[in-house]
Amino acid sequence: MKLLKAIILGLTALVAISCNDTDALVKQNVGGKAGEIIIVANKADWESEPGNELRAVLATPYPYLPQSEPSYTLINIPHKSFTSLFEYHRNIIILKVDKELEAKFTAVEDVWAAPQTVIMITAPTKEEAAKVIADHAEQLFNIINQAERNRIMRNSKKYEDVALRKFVADKFGGSPYFPKGYSLKKQTDNFVWISYETTYTNLGIFVYKIPYKDSTSVQLESLMAATGDMMQENVPGMVENSYMTISSEVTPGLEVMKYKNRNFVEMRGLWEVKNDFMGGPFVIHAFYDKNNPKEIIVVEGFVYAPRYDKRDYIRQVESILYSFDWKEDFGK
Repeated sequence: MKLLKAIILGLTALVAISCNDTDALVKQNVGGKAGEIIIVANKADWESEPGNELRAVLATPYPYLPQSEPSYTLINIPHKSFTSLFEYHRNIIILKVDKELEAKFTAVEDVWAAPQTVIMITAPTKEEAAKVIADHAEQLFNIINQAERNRIMRNSKKYEDVALRKFVADKFGGSPYFPKGYSLKKQTDNFVWISYETTYTNLGIFVYKIPYKDSTSVQLESLMAATGDMMQENVPGMVENSYMTISSEVTPGLEVMKYKNRNFVEMRGLWEVKNDFMGGPFVIHAFYDKNNPKEIIVVEGFVYAPRYDKRDYIRQVESILYSFDWKEDFGK
């Protein structure tokens, strides 16, 4: 109980300082790997209802990957082992069950490091702790998800290739922010391919336009057909008569989204190379061209990493898609 009080008092003090004077603390950069969350919880709580609920919210399979991977990697640290070594982790959830505590969910940022997310979950019983987690499930997942995305976007902007963004924006009226290391692989009048390649990985971003006919143009069947045609036309495979296409094995998912006052549809699925043995996950953002009502802009990210897990790679390219800004909004 003394340890918990110290943690709560420490969090309160640090948050108060941060709120009163943003320059009062110079926090070090966060540590830990992308996609990791430290769960500070005693073994009995981690292995019972509260832990089960946290796993149900945060360790569900990441959507549309070739092999099953959890959305987040959860690392349990008992309260007595939560030393300063772990305080600088990017994502921390502190779970405490004690009869003297009220049921509560609290999220704060940049407590011991930056950019950091710390979530406190307290309750008098295990059952009530599990209920707090279940009641805040969507909020909990979204907080962590947005924090991970923001870190990637922050680095994309901090270390961006300005010339690459300007080139894309001049062609399409807007552009994502591409970190250094990405380069122009292909361009046509209506299609741009930006790529980051290593010996065993290939992260790609396509930007292109498709015609807008009516509201069905951004529905699943029509969007699959239009984007599939663009892949076939512009992304050849390594062997003759091979080309990139949407996998026929798994029907993509489509969701209407809003981010930074920009409405778009997000399509996720698997790609493959026709007549070859290549494939991986992709994610598409499609939205109306604000400068031409007869066209739809598509920003598509894909991953090819046959030797590795794909979750963190697809999250990287997905975050680049989310960084898209219209040309007139650059710098805002």
